[in-house]
Amino acid sequence: MHAYDEPEAPPAGPRRAVLEARGLTKVYRMGEVDVHALRGVDLDLFEGEFVVLLGASGSGKSTLLHILGGLDVPTSGRVHYRDHDLGEADDAALTRYRREHVGFVFQFYNLVPSLTARENVQLVTDIAEDPMDADEALALVGLAERRAHFPAQLSGGEQQRVSIARAVAKRPDVLLCDEPTGALDFRTGVLVLEVIERVNRALRRAGRRASGDARAGRARSRGRALGWGAGRGRLADRGARDARPSAERRAHRAGGAALRTG
Repeated sequence: MHAYDEPEAPPAGPRRAVLEARGLTKVYRMGEVDVHALRGVDLDLFEGEFVVLLGASGSGKSTLLHILGGLDVPTSGRVHYRDHDLGEADDAALTRYRREHVGFVFQFYNLVPSLTARENVQLVTDIAEDPMDADEALALVGLAERRAHFPAQLSGGEQQRVSIARAVAKRPDVLLCDEPTGALDFRTGVLVLEVIERVNRALRRAGRRASGDARAGRARSRGRALGWGAGRGRLADRGARDARPSAERRAHRAGGAALRTG
């Protein structure tokens, strides 16, 4: 699995880590076989960063995002959100963490079909502490004119943009996007990636996206490469800008899957 750490212009002074993971492992028991999804992963995510992970299917990308987002727990290792150890959190505390600090975007849009785009966003704004207005969130993703439409009246790309608006409407500290372009065609997927980048710039939030699509690795022209081997070892700074094309080629050879986080 390979990652591209692509921050905007770095802020002055020392950067503060929003999420810090150390020695993460995840082992699934499948009958008599242990499946190692993660093996000793170290990772830092800083304020204002836009980070892309690339890796073949089954390399542990979604598992990592689920652990960072408080949807799952590691077999071993630790995750800190700012000064809070998520490993020490009970179910109620993890629910508060997800509700108050994390926005999720998944491959499938998870919209309520009987609600309009605005109403789908309001599902989050009604329970968030300091949300933006639903119409403001939809305007941020370019859907101000489609706010009264139902999901069945929207294209796949528009539905995914509604899900992005819903995720950012509560002003999350971290935006986790798992395969956000996986169900879209190439051109529409590029538009969705551009929306996520624009949202990240506008809100200056930490973002992490995972995608099974090689176009994700081409969406940005700058960044340092981070690499790990198919769920093994830990994320390590590869440094060179020219590491990305070779990572894309490896992803294609591994089945055309490239994971992005942002």
